[in-house]
Amino acid sequence: MITILAEKPSVAREIARIVGAMKREEGYFTGNGYHVTWALGHLVQLALPDGYGIKGFRRDSLPVIPKNFELIPRQVKTDKGYKADAAAVKQIKVITKLWNESDGIIVATDCAREGELIFRYLYSYIGCTLPFQRLWISSLTDAAIRKGLKKLKDGREYDNLYQAAKARSEADWLVGINGTQALSVAAGRGTYSVGRVQTPTLTMVCQRFWENKRFQPEPVYQLHFTTPSVSVDEVVKFASVEKWKDKEEAAILYNKVKEQMAATVTKVEKREKIENPPLLYDLTTLQKKANTRHGFTAEQTLALVQKLYEAKLVTYPRTSSRYIPEDVFDEVPMLFDRLATHSSFAEKIGALDGLNRRSVDASKVTDHHALLVTPNRPLALYKDEQTIYDMIVGRMVEAFSPECVKDTTTVRAECEGIAFETKGCIVRKAGWRSVYGEDNIDTVLPDWKEGDILAMSGCSMSSGMTRPKPLHTESTLLAAMETAGREGLEDEEARQALKDCGIGTPATRAAIIETLLKREYMVRVKKSLVPTEKGLALYSIVRGMDIADVEMTGRWEAELAEIEKGRMPHEAFIRDIESYTRKITTELLASDKLFGHKASDCACPKCGKGTMQFYGKVVRCDNPDCALPVFRQMAGRTLTDAEMNELLAKGSTGVLNGFKSRLGKPFSAMVTFDADFNTKFVFPEAKGTKKFTNRKGGRK
Repeated sequence: MITILAEKPSVAREIARIVGAMKREEGYFTGNGYHVTWALGHLVQLALPDGYGIKGFRRDSLPVIPKNFELIPRQVKTDKGYKADAAAVKQIKVITKLWNESDGIIVATDCAREGELIFRYLYSYIGCTLPFQRLWISSLTDAAIRKGLKKLKDGREYDNLYQAAKARSEADWLVGINGTQALSVAAGRGTYSVGRVQTPTLTMVCQRFWENKRFQPEPVYQLHFTTPSVSVDEVVKFASVEKWKDKEEAAILYNKVKEQMAATVTKVEKREKIENPPLLYDLTTLQKKANTRHGFTAEQTLALVQKLYEAKLVTYPRTSSRYIPEDVFDEVPMLFDRLATHSSFAEKIGALDGLNRRSVDASKVTDHHALLVTPNRPLALYKDEQTIYDMIVGRMVEAFSPECVKDTTTVRAECEGIAFETKGCIVRKAGWRSVYGEDNIDTVLPDWKEGDILAMSGCSMSSGMTRPKPLHTESTLLAAMETAGREGLEDEEARQALKDCGIGTPATRAAIIETLLKREYMVRVKKSLVPTEKGLALYSIVRGMDIADVEMTGRWEAELAEIEKGRMPHEAFIRDIESYTRKITTELLASDKLFGHKASDCACPKCGKGTMQFYGKVVRCDNPDCALPVFRQMAGRTLTDAEMNELLAKGSTGVLNGFKSRLGKPFSAMVTFDADFNTKFVFPEAKGTKKFTNRKGGRK
């Protein structure tokens, strides 16, 4: 008997059908010499500090660095602390029983770092010694599964992948547990969550926020002139190469140009410009484009493409590669033949004459190749699923289309010593840019030569203001995470080279962003990601510390990639992480000086046992079993000590002025508590109430 372990029941069901294990039992399928079961994600996790006999959130217990990590069933949080997840315990018992009845195991969890860890932690926790083989596939089509089952790989070939996954898991535990507890102890209890990846990510969001808010716009002036074009009813617009901050200086130069009303051509540069097609999508690139083009969050895009994968319509989604190997390239003509019968890109596919090979490079394929569709025809997809499917098809058509070829002309002209410039472009071959109808309008310039005199039809001086970098969107934040904060990398090859040095992975970046939102360190405002008062308060404490160092976190990711390739031992990485953990714990514990506070006589309205301590941003209960936080900042207004005292003593303030809505409109309201002791607004003139959670620092 062989047991096949999948990651989800839906995948197990498909594999069971293919191997003939058709009898359904509690927690598995069986038949034809196979048991097929599933793991429900991570069934096993690293033990929490109390599992090592260490009481959490105690200064003298930190840092917590276990000599050997222990595994326990997945935990869930309850009112009385953490306890084993009953569903996980039940499934572990099923898997243990099946393995005890088996001669071997086929591992069919996701073919990536986390999928490997799900199996290996379970294998270790149960104490199993059976031999195991790996089903390594890039799509869930019947053909792919059958092919993979015929070409099973020795499970030990993936030991390095497991070591990298294990190192990532232990590093996140060490940094997350110790960082969170150290900062929370320094703050006087409550929980300030920090993490190896989430805190550097929050740092990038907060840095951009302050850079944007503190930017001082300055006026800039530019000169322009027009001259007749090839067509009688058209003109060519020239703009000055230089811009001026001084209005008087710009005006003097403008008047000189206006008096002259002619310019001399000083340079004509013509060249052929060849634009290569874009590479195929990996997950992060798809998430960025879906956010920019359709407003999808990173998590939405991941969920949608995962559904398409489980529906056998696309290949493995959590890929970090934008290339495919030769054997996959050989199948592309067949994929296009199928797509030509039903895709909205059928006309573009029919126009393809030969396939561009830019995305074909086996040496640049990681665990999985770039995202492709499968031969299966999509039926009855929801609108958003169809959108993502069409994006992947569209990118395939672009990637395998010819280059775009343009003739570009840059003309420089001079008047009164001022250089002006204009550019023309004629598209000789649209190539890949025709897929979405881009660049289909030519800008034709007259055939000017150096020394030609251009008579001006008119001239003008424009004014504008310098602009700050915009707040991060999910698209720009994903790009920053991908390159560990390095900006200005538009070249795709340059971004690819830095992928191992990014923070997080394609599979985890969406979850990191959602974690920061869930923990109320930032909120979405339209497409922008805006840090909350809580997020800015945390940033003000950790900035400059190693826990917030984006580049250092990028180096950890690069070292994890080295472990995966067998070039670095797991033990050396963990030794470095342990040293790093000791340092950040010391730094964070020392930050208690930044949490200056004063005691009060106010009893905690929630537990009745503690006394409320007044801090700059928050008032908090000093009872460690309660630690109720009441944030002062609400809708752009900070509650005073007197107002906080009234709220805590009476459960409500009087009517307060000075609040502002998200649209910037002022309003007045009373502040009171809801049943969970979150603050909310009460509007005297209205019968109802509008809830406002004090942990967000903004209205819901």
